[in-house]
Amino acid sequence: MGLFTQIVTFPLAPLRGVVWVAERVREEAESQYYDPAPVHRELAELESLLVAGDIDEETFDRREDELLDRLEEIRAYREGSRA
Repeated sequence: MGLFTQIVTFPLAPLRGVVWVAERVREEAESQYYDPAPVHRELAELESLLVAGDIDEETFDRREDELLDRLEEIRAYREGSRA
């Protein structure tokens, strides 16, 4: 039955290849989007800007809240994908 199925579905092989590639691209995009390392680097850079006096306290607080929210989103995604 396996050989018969392969012969009958052979015309769909290019489509299966495209779907496979699309899945790999999606997986890599999610991996990069949900990587916490760039967010941690940005938090460190933000603190450096504050200490150097390049940004004010209000700007720091607003951007820090955005980055912490992003880290929370990453944490929730990673916990959800393990379940």
